Amino acid sequence: MGRDRPLVRADRRMAGRVMWDLAVAPFAEFTFMQRALAGALMLSLSACPVGVFLMLRRMSLTGDAMAHAILPGAAAGFLIYGLQIWPMTLGGLIAGAVVAVGAGAVARLTVQHEDASMAAFYLISLSVGVVMVSLRGSSVDLMHVLFGTVLALDDAALVLIGLVLAVTALSFGLLWRALVAECLDPLFLRSVSGIGTVVHFGFLSLVVLNLVAWFQALGTLLAVGLMILPAAAARFWTQSVRAMVALAVGIGAASSASGLLLSYHLSLPSGPSITLSAGAIYLLSVLAGPRGLLLPRLPRRSHRTA
Repeated sequence: MGRDRPLVRADRRMAGRVMWDLAVAPFAEFTFMQRALAGALMLSLSACPVGVFLMLRRMSLTGDAMAHAILPGAAAGFLIYGLQIWPMTLGGLIAGAVVAVGAGAVARLTVQHEDASMAAFYLISLSVGVVMVSLRGSSVDLMHVLFGTVLALDDAALVLIGLVLAVTALSFGLLWRALVAECLDPLFLRSVSGIGTVVHFGFLSLVVLNLVAWFQALGTLLAVGLMILPAAAARFWTQSVRAMVALAVGIGAASSASGLLLSYHLSLPSGPSITLSAGAIYLLSVLAGPRGLLLPRLPRRSHRTA
């Protein structure tokens, strides 16, 4: 027995070393990985709660449309200033606001529903943005705009993400009860308060703001992925809105870290790796969650009492 103890300690040291090399060393040794992780974690704190309310309001596809709608503004900033974060961010905010207001106006002033008008504006915006980037940039620039570069986040990008996180946290602190009420019973909110419209457009502003921040890391095509997938996965585990938000943030953070590690060790694109990690957790939640496919259908044991 005494001879086996050194072997057990050696095995433990070896296992610890392997775990360090796989999970910790990339973040401990490389600054670009630290920046990517910091940015992704801040974005998870900011965007995942927004994704929960998008899902509860049945606006998940609206979020996807808005992610593509910011492309022309970002492309305009790129054409004028190149790959500079602040001009592209400002352009994305303006384009997102124009599309949100335009689609809402068409839905309210014509016979067309909001989902159809949003789809029309989104398709036009995506096409215009791709053409604008193609006019001046190379295929590399187009890939950067469409898929982002989370491993190339600089100080300016981290400052922007931090500001978006602060604005989002403050907005949720002020509007939490109204947002929950509008998700559960929007007619009741309108009947007892006149802030229903303000809350709606304020929430859409948060969506655009977070998508613009995500655009820097994941591009326009994947920006909505880490906003919606963790929220959709959390729905299978709890019915409480607060618990759903907390769980979505945790799933977003875990997806960010695991996706970055997969990207580092397997030489995969970082943005898609993060989104695929979130997708894997979503599929696991669909199967194994208390409100998923399998557990509700398992036979329940009946407890007999004497």
